[in-house]
Amino acid sequence: MVLYQPTNGYCYNSDTHFLYSFIVENLKKYKNIKGELLDIGSGSGILGLLVAKDFEKLQLNQCEIQKMFQFFSTKNSKTNKIDSKLYEGSFDEIDFEKKFDICVSNPPFYHCDVIKSDNQSLKIARYNDSLPLEVFIKKTASILKSEGKFFFCYDVKQINNILLLLNKYKFNLEALQFVHPKNSKDATLILVYAKRNSKSLTRILNPLIVFDENNNFTFEVQEIYKKSSTHSIKVDVE
Repeated sequence: MVLYQPTNGYCYNSDTHFLYSFIVENLKKYKNIKGELLDIGSGSGILGLLVAKDFEKLQLNQCEIQKMFQFFSTKNSKTNKIDSKLYEGSFDEIDFEKKFDICVSNPPFYHCDVIKSDNQSLKIARYNDSLPLEVFIKKTASILKSEGKFFFCYDVKQINNILLLLNKYKFNLEALQFVHPKNSKDATLILVYAKRNSKSLTRILNPLIVFDENNNFTFEVQEIYKKSSTHSIKVDVE
């Protein structure tokens, strides 16, 4: 998959590849994945495009607040010949005319108290004051269908708030996976699958370890990159 990205601005990273793999793993048990898919904060469009490529009966929708990334989401959809409807504006403020079967997102999750970049585009893409966690979960709950599925990744240090808010807005936690930089290091990222109107017990997947003792990608991570098979092209956008 060819993906255009800005030379100066937020670019997709490994988190999105890991989340994509997690989504595919959890959707495997369903026989007929179809319906409306929404990528919240689509950026370059990578996450929604990868999922839509694997599940061809899904109709892709993208939501993006930044003009530059609205351009990239649209361009990358056309480049990869995947039809998509783009919603322009703040996720919390958009009045969606339909409900969705699946929502996916790599949202801004760095806590607003940390030192921020001076780049405004990076600030919006990375820090959760542009989309607070509770706003993110509450709005998603309101636009999902009755048995809708919700996949996202987040800063693992905020797991307590994640679990409390999912419960508050009537989500059942279906699956979790922790991502560790190395086997000897604490987890830094959490991958979450939640669902409306479900009573399933939570599945905790084996942790994903990014680097081995020689600082090379582990076999599992290599396989994730091989499956996603993305090629990035950096371009200047005025």
